[in-house]
Amino acid sequence: MGKCGGLTKYLISHLTLFTNDSHSQTMNPGAVEHPGALNEARGSQGAQSRQRIGSLSVLAVVLAALLALPVLSVGSNVLQGGTHGTLGTRSTWAHLLSTVLPDYIVTTLWLCAGVALLTTLLGVGTAWLVTHFDFPLRRAFDWMLVLPLAMPAYVMAYAYTDLLQFVGPVQATLRELTGWTRADYRFPEVRSTGGAMWTLSLVLYPYVYLLTRTAFLERGGALLEAARAMGLGPWQRLWRVSLPMARPAIAAGVALALMETLADYGVVSYFAVQTFTTGIYRAWFSLGDRVAAAQLAMCLLGFVLLLLALERQSRGAARFHGSGLRAQPQRGVPLTGWRAAAAVSFCALPVLLGFVLPCALLMRWALTVGDAQFGLRFIELARHSVTVASLTAALAVTVAVLVAYARRLDPRPLTRWAHVAVGCGYALPGSVIAVGVLIPLAQFDNALALWLKAQFGWNVGLMLTGSLAALVFACVVRFSSAALQTTDAALHRITPHMDDAARSLGLSASRSLRRVHLPLLRRSLLTAGLLVFIDTMKELPATLVMRPFNFDTLATQAYTLASDERLAEASTASLAIVAVGLLPLIILCRQIAREGFKPRA
Repeated sequence: MGKCGGLTKYLISHLTLFTNDSHSQTMNPGAVEHPGALNEARGSQGAQSRQRIGSLSVLAVVLAALLALPVLSVGSNVLQGGTHGTLGTRSTWAHLLSTVLPDYIVTTLWLCAGVALLTTLLGVGTAWLVTHFDFPLRRAFDWMLVLPLAMPAYVMAYAYTDLLQFVGPVQATLRELTGWTRADYRFPEVRSTGGAMWTLSLVLYPYVYLLTRTAFLERGGALLEAARAMGLGPWQRLWRVSLPMARPAIAAGVALALMETLADYGVVSYFAVQTFTTGIYRAWFSLGDRVAAAQLAMCLLGFVLLLLALERQSRGAARFHGSGLRAQPQRGVPLTGWRAAAAVSFCALPVLLGFVLPCALLMRWALTVGDAQFGLRFIELARHSVTVASLTAALAVTVAVLVAYARRLDPRPLTRWAHVAVGCGYALPGSVIAVGVLIPLAQFDNALALWLKAQFGWNVGLMLTGSLAALVFACVVRFSSAALQTTDAALHRITPHMDDAARSLGLSASRSLRRVHLPLLRRSLLTAGLLVFIDTMKELPATLVMRPFNFDTLATQAYTLASDERLAEASTASLAIVAVGLLPLIILCRQIAREGFKPRA
């Protein structure tokens, strides 16, 4: 994670190549005494500021266009005519429309509604408790609550299916204790829409927890102390102070969880839940119709854009800015008796169900069967996974900072388009993104190879297709939205007066970003980098399609074994994914909370 922050600062520090920073001048103090000179200085500074803002906007638009290229490549198939696949495009689309498309829409809406409700309840509730109250094990829950983020959703689906199915240990023990038969009781079906809601919510609520916890800490203790002095109780402070100020962070966390839900394939396919994602895979890989798959993908993307538009519309003209001052340590209200027990139980539930129990099942599988190739082979797999995840996190955070900051300085339609374009990839399954990357990349590689052969007689073959750079690019396209949502929410909490003060001191746009905004964004950028790192560690479809030859990762190893119904052997690679993601999770949470809490005397 240190490399991620260092690369971000390095790239940001070299924005002078694009912002004409060398022409910026500090204001002459003597000019204040002469109104004419002052107006001339302000006009000159305003012209330079507009030039710098325009250059940064161009850079943001170029980056957004590159990241939107795979999505446009997939979307261009929607406009293609003719027939494709086994049924033909029109026949495939008509077949989907008359049979399964209504079910896709209804099931997707229900799944999103359930995940949004559960992740908000778990994420905001636990963040509020560990930030504002003092109770037993609070410091442990501070970092334990993010542990489910390291657990791949498809691995948790495998674990809970084995645990809760009819022949699993839970129902077998129930029948043994009661003497019931299958007809004597009804047990919730884990492989259902409700089971997918619960599984995805347990994995995705840390998005909301991390961003909301950071927002609560950055609000500091001054506002809550003032509210307490006015006689507001804990619930009133939550509804009237904490939640309104943290709303951008909560909305960003829920949006990330919903986009991940819409793009999930492992859980919904294993639970036989019919969503847009399963329809995309069925149309593309079973029916061989890329046009129908692209049409479904565009419908899925429309869901995400509608989600974001509804949230911004509901926010209206309201803005939620902090003071820009260093956050004061929170003074936690001590809880005792049944209140302390309730707080411990509420915080322990998602940790137990989302991490401890699945890990225990995986550990049992690994110890009883496990992967026979465990050893040096897994060191190589872990190194491959960490390399791809680190590069992706560094690049995604850099892109997020540039695009979000350009939109803050220049909120014109072009930069707003760039902001939307960067977030589009998160709504599409990884394999669709991979195909969208491969199509233009292969065309570029072929054109470059033909040109080099014609001009110089060189036979270079495919240079980018099937390379590590192509895999990292696909992952950046897929996960840049996670970094952008986090960075954008953090920028919204910085009052615009900080920008005005920086300009009045003669700071250029790049120097203002480097010296003012980046220090204030440090914790949020660490959070953004962590989210991208963990997501990339768990990414499966894009890695399967885009990985270089003989370049396996922990995720591909787990999938290969699980697809062969060797779940017990796949547990070793699954545990390795969890273990590699745990250390940065714990380090980040300790950094966030280092100065964020002080027990009330």
